[in-house]
Amino acid sequence: MTHVPDSVRALERDLREIFGGRLQSVVAYGAYGRSAPAGAHDDGGAHRHEHPLAHTLAITETLTADDLRACARRATKWHEAGLATPLLLAAHEFEDSLDAFPLEFGAIVADHTVVSGRNPFDAATVDAADLRRACEVQARSHLLHLRQGYVEAHDNPDALAVLIVDSAPAFAGLLHSVARLQGVAAHDAAAVGRHVERTLHAADTSVSDVIGLAGVTEISSADAIRIFPGYLDAVERLVKFADGWGGSR
Repeated sequence: MTHVPDSVRALERDLREIFGGRLQSVVAYGAYGRSAPAGAHDDGGAHRHEHPLAHTLAITETLTADDLRACARRATKWHEAGLATPLLLAAHEFEDSLDAFPLEFGAIVADHTVVSGRNPFDAATVDAADLRRACEVQARSHLLHLRQGYVEAHDNPDALAVLIVDSAPAFAGLLHSVARLQGVAAHDAAAVGRHVERTLHAADTSVSDVIGLAGVTEISSADAIRIFPGYLDAVERLVKFADGWGGSR
């Protein structure tokens, strides 16, 4: 990604006004046309847009309560311009965060553009062991969520459809992380879905079906009934794969 929207440039100017010389880097990620990385922060649903929000990361020398208050005063303007609230990190926090958030930072490392300052990811690497562990945790959490959601749906196909649609973005983000774990840099969601289906020896196309729903608002109850069994099976297979990847056990 090379083009930086005017709204992101305006955000960088706002941050420069707030932090002055303490602002070390501003990075845009997510390529604007795709969903944000799994776990990335948004505006909590207060400002919904037809297209995905543009996501940014700002690294500063220091970060104070006054800085946060200054950013808070501009947050509404940023949201109205189609921007997610930027991730704000002090330089020392960034260096200590790569192992704590390997999925989130792994996604940014894989797809980002430097808006201003130095590239904070030039010497940054996400350890494969940290990424595998995070993939396993997220996969197990996703599996528990699907099982609980299915029970709570009470055999209601409409409720099942909502469960599938609401969980699709997180599932898509997880599959991109699994692809990165295997060294596959795939930006196309459909290609990621096909790759994971082959990896898991999935019996049908449920993985591709669900990953294609990221950004979709609803599906029919008939589609939900068709998709869910394979979706659940794929997540169970994903847990086993992440648990045993690379001889981790």
